[in-house]
Amino acid sequence: MGLYAAAAGVLAGVESRQGSIKGLVYSSNFQNVKQLYALVCETQRYSAVLDAVIASAGLLRAEKKLRPHLAKVLVYELLLGKGFRGGGGRWKALLGRHQARLKAELARLKVHRGVSRNEDLLEVGSRPGPASQLPRFVRVNTLKTCSDDVVDYFKRQGFSYQGRASSRDEVSPCWPCWSETPELSLDDLRALKGKHFLLDPLMPELLVFPAQTDLHEHPLYRAGHLILQDRASCLPAMLLDPPPGSHVIDACAAPGNKTSHLAALLKNQGKIFAFDLDAKRLASMATLLARAGVSCCELAEEDFLAVSPSDPRYHEVHYILLDPSCSGSGMPSRQLEEPGAGTPSPVRLHALAGFQQRALCHALTFPSLQRLVYSTCSLCQEENEDVVRDALQQNPGAFRLAPALPAWPHRGLSTFPGAEHCLRASPETTLSSGFFVAVIERVEVPSSASQAKASAPERTPSPAPKRKKRQQRAAAGACTPPCT
Repeated sequence: MGLYAAAAGVLAGVESRQGSIKGLVYSSNFQNVKQLYALVCETQRYSAVLDAVIASAGLLRAEKKLRPHLAKVLVYELLLGKGFRGGGGRWKALLGRHQARLKAELARLKVHRGVSRNEDLLEVGSRPGPASQLPRFVRVNTLKTCSDDVVDYFKRQGFSYQGRASSRDEVSPCWPCWSETPELSLDDLRALKGKHFLLDPLMPELLVFPAQTDLHEHPLYRAGHLILQDRASCLPAMLLDPPPGSHVIDACAAPGNKTSHLAALLKNQGKIFAFDLDAKRLASMATLLARAGVSCCELAEEDFLAVSPSDPRYHEVHYILLDPSCSGSGMPSRQLEEPGAGTPSPVRLHALAGFQQRALCHALTFPSLQRLVYSTCSLCQEENEDVVRDALQQNPGAFRLAPALPAWPHRGLSTFPGAEHCLRASPETTLSSGFFVAVIERVEVPSSASQAKASAPERTPSPAPKRKKRQQRAAAGACTPPCT
């Protein structure tokens, strides 16, 4: 099934209340789910405009075999989308016969409503807000290539590379040591236009392109060299920072971008145990991971809450990434799917927060756990700070919130002591989708030998044992919090 037929099928399913756009897209078996989802969301957003243009142009009367939902998708692509660049087949020829009339009707509609831009034809609730103007963030997949090679490739394609979006001359490659990092410069990111791109000021493998840049058909994306991933979505794996050779759990893994990021940080050395309950999402994830060259991941169609922490397979798991199901209130795509969508109902929030808290408390029971990152794409306190606070209260003295990225401008809500160590993101403050991240680390419990040493008379140790102790800690992969 082609892209346009698949999009028409999803639109028909949404109209007949067979499911949500996202659910129907994943069940469509169309390979490029992101491309399909974007086309459906945009067509749906302009639905009333397209209906008016199609009716005025008499398209369905002239093409009696053309079904209404497919007509809407095709007219969107012709008038408001890419214009069938590089494809379209017989649909391009069919719409070509009516192109002049359709364009004339769109122009007449603008004159009638006194507007000049396509976006001004939208109802207020469907008009793009700050989220629609977000830059296109692209993570370089270091399992297959490097940033320098990707930059050179785009430059050969006629793009202009603007360098790193920061005033500093040098940036330490080790993110926990960025104690002197100035506030992130967002002006450079906002100013991007045309075929200009730059390197993110904070993440060394993240390229930034102007808003609406479409790279779904780019050869580097199709080959798995690029991952189209929002800036905030890159934070969880980066902050978990597992060294190569580690064993990691990705508790709610699909659709897989964060999993592929973890594999890149591990350099495919070690093990990722990835869990998700949705078989179709896992199948799409398997395709994504294969394209990205991930070889260290074990996928399981299993409820993370049913995974036993005492299972010997997980005895070496020191790192867990937990990005559970949430309201999605921070996702720009949710505004496309449900224009005007606001805060979820109290009943839904209560149910989601309950699940999230159970998942977080369960993750904290894994015996060898040293560091955990909890994240959501929600803006709601109930799913973020409240969940973290309650989980820490249920494990008094065992875990603590670790300071994360002190230069990040948007911090957690001050709902409990230490909440400022959490990170938030939004289109207004960080030019990303709405997001929340908390880094939780185990508090080291002194061993009996350490306690005996502490009670012994103090004496100055020799230099050699100090070096040996530091080497032993490094060899064991001891977790150190980010410096403040």
